[in-house]
Amino acid sequence: MQTQTNPLSGPIPSAVAPRPSAGWKPGLDAPCHNEIFASGRDGGGSGLALALALDAIRSADCGPLAEVADQRAVLWVQDRAAIRLAGRPYRPGLPVELRHRLIHVVAEKPEDLLFALEEGLRCRDLACVIGEVAGNPKTFNFTVSRRLSLNAEKHGVPLWLVRVDARHDLSSARMRWDVRSAPSPVSRWNAAAPGLPSWNAELFRARAHPPGQWILRDDGYSLVAARSIANDVAPDHVDLARPTVGRSLAALQ
Repeated sequence: MQTQTNPLSGPIPSAVAPRPSAGWKPGLDAPCHNEIFASGRDGGGSGLALALALDAIRSADCGPLAEVADQRAVLWVQDRAAIRLAGRPYRPGLPVELRHRLIHVVAEKPEDLLFALEEGLRCRDLACVIGEVAGNPKTFNFTVSRRLSLNAEKHGVPLWLVRVDARHDLSSARMRWDVRSAPSPVSRWNAAAPGLPSWNAELFRARAHPPGQWILRDDGYSLVAARSIANDVAPDHVDLARPTVGRSLAALQ
């Protein structure tokens, strides 16, 4: 490996593998291409994608270079299969600051969804793009994923792509999450009232941060993270929820 010399500190390697930064937390700069894997049975994927997108927008609005709040539109694209599994956005239930600037697009098939995503990422008049695609369509291969990353980074429009009922595949996404809904905390003033939206989120791949697992909650003003015990304590058993093929769980212990 070739080196350069610094007169104060000595030789400097010309190619050094990047070191992960400290653990991820809400409010950090979000990468331009993100993927969220979630079940289509509880809507957790789209909920967390929206929460992460809003966290990035709110953080930019409060940053040292921010002069006015970002009022650009948000593009939300779903294919028909994703809508059948997880439903479509309910505008009155969205955060107040987003209801008037949401552009919702329904794509008939994954190819149409991909076209809409790429067109959105090329438009700097959008604050961000949220996409939802069901399963693992052949259209969404590594080459396509790389193209999405390059478009998002070139034009500065971040993408949160929700993979509904999909298996992990090759991707160039900078951050990749596994998410499922988590129990909401009991309301302080009314135990019968709905609690804060909550997710059990595992960051299993990131270029700038080590993997980790958190309970994330959106209080309507910010995204709050509580460190999961899974970050510190290794489980005694491996995946007890896997199919037992006629055996009881006791037989697996």
